[in-house]
Amino acid sequence: MKKRFTLLTLIAFLSLGTFSVFAQNDSENILANEEVTEEAPTEETTEETTEEKTKKKKKEVEEDTFHQIIKQKFMEGGPAFMGIVLLCLILGLALAIERIIYLNMATTNSKKLLNKVNDALKSGGVNAAKEVCRNTRGPVASIFYQGLDRSDEGLEQVEKSIVAYGGVQMGLLEKGLSWISLFIALAPMLGFMGTVIGMIGAFDAIEAAGDISPSLVAGGIKVALLTTVFGLIVAIILQIFYNYLLSKVDSIVNDMEDASIKLVDILVNNK
Repeated sequence: MKKRFTLLTLIAFLSLGTFSVFAQNDSENILANEEVTEEAPTEETTEETTEEKTKKKKKEVEEDTFHQIIKQKFMEGGPAFMGIVLLCLILGLALAIERIIYLNMATTNSKKLLNKVNDALKSGGVNAAKEVCRNTRGPVASIFYQGLDRSDEGLEQVEKSIVAYGGVQMGLLEKGLSWISLFIALAPMLGFMGTVIGMIGAFDAIEAAGDISPSLVAGGIKVALLTTVFGLIVAIILQIFYNYLLSKVDSIVNDMEDASIKLVDILVNNK
């Protein structure tokens, strides 16, 4: 329940952030239009020097921010498919952020844990070592606890327990990555579908007009290209997060395997 609540919270924040950017841009455009309409031409403005006009143009270019450009292209691409692709980005980022937080919390200093377990085994036995693992966060500590819990049944049972529970922990680490992979594949596919629909719309407009007008063709092609570009951008962003998560999972799994081997050696030495 806590993980679901965290995921829903992240999705809500990302959605509100996207909406606020668009709303802010709308209000800025409205205020800018009102200021332009309210200003009346005076003699001073008509006698502006070339330098002042150049400064004004530079200021207007600077005000045309990146968010405004993205919003404009988003609306030109069509809210239908662009909205679905944006939803893929929001959900994919929410899952990626949740996985990053989980994997960072699952990362432990295995060398320090091994030293604590070794000292506990020497001073207080298996129960003290289990208490150390119980109070330590992460999959490595959980695997150690399962191995120590079977230590009285022999080293063979310890190894089997470590291998079995290691597979469970690996499944928990990889949880949600398949959904991110789905959104990576889905975003460009939706973009290509928007491309096909845009081309169909362009040809329909040509057929209805009975003439090949550059403006008719350009409108449909523009929509097609914008949906494709946006879908590819979403896939690229999610792919970067996905590869980072895979490398993080591999690092934790390798640490788990190495630490498990050392735990068996420690149990052999403390027999």
